[in-house]
Amino acid sequence: MTASQQVAWWPVHEFLTAVLAQANAGPLPVAGTPAWCSLADSDHRKLLALAVAGEHHVLRMEVAQEAAAEASKAIAAANDWPEVSRAIRAGRGRAYIPRRKETA
Repeated sequence: MTASQQVAWWPVHEFLTAVLAQANAGPLPVAGTPAWCSLADSDHRKLLALAVAGEHHVLRMEVAQEAAAEASKAIAAANDWPEVSRAIRAGRGRAYIPRRKETA
C-alpha cells in the first residue's frame, strides 16, 4: 500500500513557528543568500533558515495539489463522460462521418 502524497502546509507552519519561537534566533537570512552562506555550518540559524525555505516549498506543493484537484473537477464536469465512453465503445465519436454508399 502506498502512503498518501497529500501535503498540508498549516501543520508545518505551526510546527516551525513553535521551533523558531523556542530557538529565539532573531532574524534569519534567506537560505542560499550570501548572508546565509557566510554563516558557520555549526550556526543553528543556518539550519533554521533552511527549514523556513522548506516551509515555503511545502506551501507551493499544497497550492499545486489544490490546483490539480480543481482542474480535475473542471475536466470531470466538462463533458458527459459516460456518453463519451458509450460513443467510443460504439465506434462513433463526435468525429464520426457516415460512409456514403456508392451507386453504380
